[in-house]
Amino acid sequence: MEHRVVSLRLPVLTQDVLLALFITVMQVQGTIVRNVGEVVQRPLTDLGYLGYVLLVVSGVVVVVRRRWPVPVFVTAALASLVYYTLDFPDGPGWLGLFVALYTVAAYGDGRRSLVIAGVGTSVLTVGWLVAAADIEPRAAIGWVFFRIGASVMSAALGESVRSRRVIAAEALERAELAERTREEEARARVDAERLRIAREVHDTVAHAIVIINVQSGVTAHVLDKRPEVAREALRAIEQTSSRALREMRAILGVLRDDDGDDDGRVPYPGLGQIDELAAKAREAGLDIKLEETSPAAPLPSAVGSAVYRIVQESITNVIRHVGPTRVTVALNPGIEVLEIRVTDEGRRAAPGDELADPRLPARHPTSIGGSAKPGRGIVGMRERCQLLGGELDARPLPGGGFEVRARLPLAPTGSRL
Repeated sequence: MEHRVVSLRLPVLTQDVLLALFITVMQVQGTIVRNVGEVVQRPLTDLGYLGYVLLVVSGVVVVVRRRWPVPVFVTAALASLVYYTLDFPDGPGWLGLFVALYTVAAYGDGRRSLVIAGVGTSVLTVGWLVAAADIEPRAAIGWVFFRIGASVMSAALGESVRSRRVIAAEALERAELAERTREEEARARVDAERLRIAREVHDTVAHAIVIINVQSGVTAHVLDKRPEVAREALRAIEQTSSRALREMRAILGVLRDDDGDDDGRVPYPGLGQIDELAAKAREAGLDIKLEETSPAAPLPSAVGSAVYRIVQESITNVIRHVGPTRVTVALNPGIEVLEIRVTDEGRRAAPGDELADPRLPARHPTSIGGSAKPGRGIVGMRERCQLLGGELDARPLPGGGFEVRARLPLAPTGSRL
């Protein structure tokens, strides 16, 4: 069974109407009761019941205090000055004035409303003191000082309420801004993770497909004449595809919730897998030469992964666009920067020549041809370097061939790839 909370809060206008009615009754009735049996200088009925009119006006005007706070205060202040200047009997005829003064401070804009309240209170003070100059008995002047003090307290109370409202609004705005910022940061992290996964998938799949493509061409070329070479090519296809599948499970494993179970996953490839990468490239027909220098300290995982992917993508591009050639991979770790250099000598054989390696098909169109459309390999490598605070340069060499040169800081400034 549902329990609904029923709000008993009245509409704002209804509240002000009831408040104005209450103040009006209290001012008129309170003044009459207070002066019963006393001799007053000017009864409320003088001057065409002007005393009653002033008490009623200063009470009824409270109805529109939220809509026009300053005019309401001015009206109530003028009514009070006229009332006491004409020596009408004292009583609670200041209730509407205090409510109006509170409203000016509470619903104003701070400095301007305080200036209006201060000036208005000063004028009222002077008027009340002048009107009470010949008051008898002299002890009755205490009510004048009461009105002055109550006016100051009403303005102070209104300013306190306004300040709390402003502070609450600012706190709410800061909370909303913080929530939006958290959501934007979360979306940025999600986008970065998607980009990282897409880049890892691209590098893994592209390299594996190129190797498989070359080896399948070898198999088709030598299947009838040299079955033992075809068997080796098929074994290379099996190993390459198996390795790619393992890497894909590791990359896409973050998209699954396995309650912390990492069975079947492999770590991200790093510097230690460069030799295995070179061996696979040799099976694809490249003459790989590694020039490695062991770093003085273990590389950060982000740097090691980036090194592997840059070398992998560079070798993949050579296999795809050049074919059998000599490739030199040089890794030179320094004190603060690791330099990577991958160079190839360009295409060796002319279009009509026989290839030196009998395991490779002659000019396989998708592996060594020059008509392949440019991909995002170099762009992806450059993005990896930039995320770690490094730089990459890829350009053809003057004497033929191509060079990829990257510099990665050993203390990366970006996020993990």
